[in-house]
Amino acid sequence: MILEVKIPNLAESISEVTLGKWMVKNGDYVIIDQPLCEVETDKASQEIFAEKREPFNSSSAKEMMYLLVVLFAKIDTAAAAPANQTPVAEAPKKEVKEEVKKPIAAEKEVAAKTYASGVQSPAAHKLIAENKLDANKVAASGKDGRITKQDVLEAIQNGTATMQDAYKGMIQQKPAFARTEEGKKMSRIRKTISERLVHAKNSTAMLTTFNEVDMQPIMDIRAKFKDKFKEKHGVNLGFMSFFTKACSLALMKYPDVNAYIDVDKGEFIYHDYADISIAVSTPKGLVVPVIRNAESLSMAEIEKEVGRLAGKGRDGSLSMDDMQGGTFTITNGGVFGSLMSTPIINPPQSAILGMHKIQDRPMVVNGAIVVRPMMYVALSYDHRIIDGKESVGFLVTVKDFLENPEKMLIGQDPVEALLQM
Repeated sequence: MILEVKIPNLAESISEVTLGKWMVKNGDYVIIDQPLCEVETDKASQEIFAEKREPFNSSSAKEMMYLLVVLFAKIDTAAAAPANQTPVAEAPKKEVKEEVKKPIAAEKEVAAKTYASGVQSPAAHKLIAENKLDANKVAASGKDGRITKQDVLEAIQNGTATMQDAYKGMIQQKPAFARTEEGKKMSRIRKTISERLVHAKNSTAMLTTFNEVDMQPIMDIRAKFKDKFKEKHGVNLGFMSFFTKACSLALMKYPDVNAYIDVDKGEFIYHDYADISIAVSTPKGLVVPVIRNAESLSMAEIEKEVGRLAGKGRDGSLSMDDMQGGTFTITNGGVFGSLMSTPIINPPQSAILGMHKIQDRPMVVNGAIVVRPMMYVALSYDHRIIDGKESVGFLVTVKDFLENPEKMLIGQDPVEALLQM
């Protein structure tokens, strides 16, 4: 019997995917739930898994080829298993214990040979390949010396993982005055990003307003509570949670900034919730996973969600649900050293906030010149739905929340609330 392997129906709007790479070879004996290949959609990458334990027979599909959401490979369930493995169907029923033990041991062996690259898990192998790391420099903590995804992430964070010598040699041995050119096919994600950015520029009346934020109050809070915060909640207290909370509260005050235009219906669509998209840079390009109902989350819950989504973005495991439905976007160019920029709106949203580098600058405070850690913030917005008054008011409100974090506790000044002002 030939088992057909088809591209699953990933989403209603997706009719075509790109075959990223094969994880098995033609003729390999695959096991249940083993990754066969990786496909790329407009927004994310997804692995296709085997549903049977049988020899694999690939189609003529090549890497980086566009595929319709249809049949693309076959698994021959009638073929004989390798000599060193006993198929479950052939094992005597009375020897139940041996029947279970043998396939499990064999599956581990086959998995290691076909898709785990020796001592690397599939996810670890993917990270090592994308970052061109030397696997010998990554400490393994998995069973039987297996390198896990967490091992690779920790090695990158600790600086113990280094680039492969062969790749370093390619960079260092570049001849002087070289004028070579190299063509590289655009990934589906990169192509989609390009199309959406051009569409945003051409289809919106985009305008950007700027302001600056004194980050000293937030930096003082982080310095005072970061250790206790991590001990209690298990996550670091970063800047993103402050900005996410400030923006979500400001969006409730300025609903136009949290709305979008439905051109077909000729309507403005408003939201009574804030689903904040956060821009995450990945090896395959910029992606924007969504923090749902950010206005209702605590600082610790926001930090945990930011960490979870950023981690999934780095290892390429973000799903379609993770990136759909945002109402407002925050992007942080400051992590790369950007001092000021004009971010591009993420359609169909109507606004995006750009964070930037914190830099000490002389400021006048109470008539005296003092050095303060300042950050420029930029709000790009669609002028068709958001007027200048709302855009500037929104950005000033965000600035006020960040410079007076205690106001974020109840959404306004505690003293004014006490006096019912």
